[in-house]
Amino acid sequence: MKKVLVIGYVWPEPNSSAAGSHMLSILRLYKQQGWQVEFATPAQPTDHMTDLSAEGITSQSIVLNCDSFDSYVANYAPDVVMFDRFMMEEQFGWRVEKHCPNALRVLDTEDLQCLRQARYQAHKANREMTTADLFSDIAKREIAAILRCDLALIISDYEMQLLQGTFKVDARLLHHLPFMVDLSTLPASTRDFDQRQHFMTIGNFRHAPNWDAVLYLQQIWPLIRKQLPQAELHIYGSYPPPKATALHNPKAGFLIKGWADDAFEVMERARVCLAPLRFGAGIKGKLLDAMVMQTPSVTTDIGSEGMHGELPWPGMIAQDAQQFADAAVALYQDEVRWQQAQLQGTALLKQRYDGEQLGEQLISHIEEIASQLDEHRLANFTGSMLRHHSMMSTKYMSQWIAAKNAEAPKG
Repeated sequence: MKKVLVIGYVWPEPNSSAAGSHMLSILRLYKQQGWQVEFATPAQPTDHMTDLSAEGITSQSIVLNCDSFDSYVANYAPDVVMFDRFMMEEQFGWRVEKHCPNALRVLDTEDLQCLRQARYQAHKANREMTTADLFSDIAKREIAAILRCDLALIISDYEMQLLQGTFKVDARLLHHLPFMVDLSTLPASTRDFDQRQHFMTIGNFRHAPNWDAVLYLQQIWPLIRKQLPQAELHIYGSYPPPKATALHNPKAGFLIKGWADDAFEVMERARVCLAPLRFGAGIKGKLLDAMVMQTPSVTTDIGSEGMHGELPWPGMIAQDAQQFADAAVALYQDEVRWQQAQLQGTALLKQRYDGEQLGEQLISHIEEIASQLDEHRLANFTGSMLRHHSMMSTKYMSQWIAAKNAEAPKG
């Protein structure tokens, strides 16, 4: 039986974020192989964290910058270690390598944070993203973490291309893993056009792109409301701050609903899902949920990026506030177009998000690398160079000598 250790940035919250849902699907996949799975994290427990014990997954609290992890990981002796985001690889990767050198190291990037941050900087400055934005300190850290690992899970095909084309990462170190959907659980039918009303959006308020989308909806909604004066916008999401609840305006139909006990239920009641994302990375769980519940959506290029390939979008894609509003109104009023979008969403799920197929591909890739781990690592010279002790040792030795000399009494 393989032993897997997953080192999480946070406890999984599948009902709060797409990242939490994605993490849980990977943990379940490992369990389905008959593997022993343990989840360890330095994060504090939360009210919305999933019950891992109910999944047959053990859990452990660990401490940052503490040697206690060394004995813990040596005693557990995992065959596979998966780091949740590059910060966990930075913190624990070298300890895993030292005490479990034969463990296969996997990095789950969730999304490329360097890409999200670069787009955020450009958005704040009201300009296009530049190479200088992208080649940031965060990028250097994130790409280094990818190179130090044996395999990195990349959620978006756009990011796969970016890593290989722009950052020149060897394709053998990357694995495209979008959200895994259990197609057998897809509803055969949902509420029809006449049984639905109003617009909705959903997203964790702590995630900067989601909060920006709510602010952008403040501009877009009056343009929609002008054409549909009886319509309402229902805004759901975990952890709404006071600045969000302050936007609640029943008179304008702009309703901050906050936490949704069942995201699928509120998605199914709406006629159209809105996701006016102006920056971000990865792929969007809210838009995948919309496809699952056969709710057409209106989003941006950023929102649809990496999600549909050459297939038509199950709704509409818009570039500015007026275009977005017009698209939302058109989809809301046109039953034929709305039904066509439903069909496109179902086709997209079956072609690109088949969880069984995606899971088999990942397990096969992990098994393949594990069977030839030494050769795989030998081919990754840049990664071995980044892991070499000398990379920063001369700097720190020089600083230590300088500090020691500064403290020495003057003769």
